[in-house]
Amino acid sequence: MAQIFHRSTNTISRVSIYGAVFIAAALGYLAWAVTESPYFTDVNVPRQQPVPFSHKHHVTDDGIDCRYCHTSVENSSFAGIPSTHICMSCHSRLWTTSPMLEPVRLSYQTDKSLEWTRVNALPDFAYFDHSIHINKGVGCTTCHGPIGEMPLTWRANTLYMRWCIDCHKHPERFVRRREDVFKADYQPPHDQLALGRRLVKEYKIKDATQLTDCYTCHR
Repeated sequence: MAQIFHRSTNTISRVSIYGAVFIAAALGYLAWAVTESPYFTDVNVPRQQPVPFSHKHHVTDDGIDCRYCHTSVENSSFAGIPSTHICMSCHSRLWTTSPMLEPVRLSYQTDKSLEWTRVNALPDFAYFDHSIHINKGVGCTTCHGPIGEMPLTWRANTLYMRWCIDCHKHPERFVRRREDVFKADYQPPHDQLALGRRLVKEYKIKDATQLTDCYTCHR
């Protein structure tokens, strides 16, 4: 009986099957790389603002406490965006003719708020409360990165769910003393795990099972 298919058909079939597997794997890796890239996450990408506000200048150079501008961070889910009045409490006397600060002065004169660009934002289906984290010993830099070194503010972490879950599973790796929460130059001590375990008990932080329960963040 005459051979219907050419002898090379088996080879072509094998190559096609293996090739499809490798192509699917490559596409999967490409999709993962895109979702992790700064283009998609905005990590380490400074955001344009109506005024080029520098945390480095205000926090590190001038020593202004986070709570001076973010007034509700200790008792509200929202940290609070500083009002123009807060800005002008200093800039009515300092840099009063700086062209860079003209939007601030105009906002003060017209009583129209500046439209700041949100840097760190969670989707609406995720519940986050600043006050509970602050009062349980989670520092600003844990989530916001080296904010005191930022001449322009950028997102330091993806804020993906798995990133949050990692902390909720192992809070002892991250919690610090309450008096250190707002330190922009904070560095974990060499005995962080021992300190963390003690603080977890002292601050009555829930166990990993409760912290990773869906209802904790999705209400």
